Amino acid sequence: MFERFWVMFIARNREFFRDRAGFGWNILFPFLLVAGFGVIFGAKEPSLYKIGVYPVSGPAPAIHHLDLPARFLHTRYLKFVGFQNLEAGMDKLRHHRIDFLVRAGQPPYPFWVSDTNPKGYLVERIFKASLVNDRDTADAVIKKQIQGRNIRYIDWLFPGILGMNMMFSALWGVGYVVVRYRKTGVLKRLMVTPLTAFEYLSAQLVSRLFIMIFSVCVVWIGCNLIFRFQVHGSYVSLFVIFLAGSLALSALGLLLASRGTSEEFVSGVLNFIAWPMMFLSEVWFSLEGAPAWVKAVARLFPLTHLLKAVRRIMNDGATLIDVGPELIILLLFAGVFLTVGAILFSWNR
Repeated sequence: MFERFWVMFIARNREFFRDRAGFGWNILFPFLLVAGFGVIFGAKEPSLYKIGVYPVSGPAPAIHHLDLPARFLHTRYLKFVGFQNLEAGMDKLRHHRIDFLVRAGQPPYPFWVSDTNPKGYLVERIFKASLVNDRDTADAVIKKQIQGRNIRYIDWLFPGILGMNMMFSALWGVGYVVVRYRKTGVLKRLMVTPLTAFEYLSAQLVSRLFIMIFSVCVVWIGCNLIFRFQVHGSYVSLFVIFLAGSLALSALGLLLASRGTSEEFVSGVLNFIAWPMMFLSEVWFSLEGAPAWVKAVARLFPLTHLLKAVRRIMNDGATLIDVGPELIILLLFAGVFLTVGAILFSWNR
């Protein structure tokens, strides 16, 4: 019994180490992931709270130029984001892209905070505590009401959860499966039929679209029964955007699976694409205050444009015309990915 176990143990190890692509990705991927996020977010202490300050000319103001209480400015884990006027800051606050908004200048300091944002509550307490012993806190601050519609955090977060689920379903449900078919010889059998690469990829794409849209509908209906999401736009517009997003993400999965027979290698590539997309496409948190080049990289991912359009329709009541640029970009992504994937596609290598 032990001999049979040992033979299989040695055989599997040899199979793994001889697969240079898969072995390389298992070793290299963690280093690339750590290095990438180290460069993007920096080696500094993480900023847990984002403070909007106006009127400020630039998005990344220097602390010593802000006319705010010194103890507040030098509190750790605070990230200050500048806005030129109240309207710009208020829009970010309503959409939970910042946690607190305050006007710089002489006291009393007007500030705004969303009652649905737990981080905002903590920042308000920190801000008031920074004024203790300087003057009467009640006379030093003025809490203002948020102008316009107040958006719950769950309404901002839910599209990100749906988008993340769609991304993993598209990349692994399409990309990984196609590579497994190639490795097991299924695609080699299809190669001798009249079926073309474009027809095969299109069929895979449409099948995955149906599964993804069906999953989104089931999850949406189930969660809506519990949380009662506020949708201020059209459900038809949401359906069109989800369809375009599913198309773009599935086409990306097909592109990544156009070549390769190593499941380990493809798994590494899919992780290399999926994790940065998940963190930079604002699934969990906003990139407000991040460097401009980080935001530029985020715009290279279809998930970024999908979530932007869905949140505008849900939270702002945007129409399909309003999110037209995001819709066009998603369709362009899908067209380019599918075309290049069909050109590079191989049945057996």
